Amino acid sequence: VGSGAALELGRKGNADVLLVHSPAAEEAYMKEGAGINRTRVMYNDFIIVGPPSDPAKIKGTKDAAAAMKAIAAAKAPFYGRGDNSGTQAAELTLWKAAGLEVPKGQPWYRETGQGMGATLTVAIEKDGYTLSDRATWLASAGKDKQPIMVEGDKALFNVYHVIPVNPEKYPNINKQSAE
Repeated sequence: VGSGAALELGRKGNADVLLVHSPAAEEAYMKEGAGINRTRVMYNDFIIVGPPSDPAKIKGTKDAAAAMKAIAAAKAPFYGRGDNSGTQAAELTLWKAAGLEVPKGQPWYRETGQGMGATLTVAIEKDGYTLSDRATWLASAGKDKQPIMVEGDKALFNVYHVIPVNPEKYPNINKQSAE
């Protein structure tokens, strides 16, 4: 599940340990006392991928926020996950860094409500842009139809943490997972 759904499972005491990548949401979760021992375990990066025709003219750009601004200015199709995941949180942060509101309701902006693989597939089929983690894009069968447009910006760094659910707050969980 996406990070938002994972954190919600933890809040309900329906998971022993979480693997998430949404730092602001993780910090809020920890402040609630719902988790313990938040530990960084790995990282990868996000990339902005898009159609080879590149209607927003962002290929090779290193500034992800500027790329989002160019996509909006071009009214080029963009597909977000819209699923409360860490990837969606990163996308929302990029829109804000671009000085823009999330373009919900704009005809060129769509949320799939699905995971990364499905969102990549939709963006490929609809000839649009999307924000993806590099690992999912590399595993995608359609990466030749959806090349990397933007990479390397520090804003695209994607950190994963593991968080055991607090057994004091949720006594039904496996207490060994928190040790």
